[in-house]
Amino acid sequence: MSNRLAHETSPYHLRHADNPVDWWPWSAEAFEEARRRDVPVLLSVGHSSCR
Repeated sequence: MSNRLAHETSPYHLRHADNPVDWWPWSAEAFEEARRRDVPVLLSVGHSSCR
């Protein structure tokens, strides 16, 4: 399974491209879809940690 992040160039986005979440990159389309569906936008601040 992949989501819209699979088409991004950011290493952080690509790291989450196979998450079972319907992630959207920051875009006007994402906000338009949220408005259309009348749902909140949940924002990931991009935390990534090294081990």
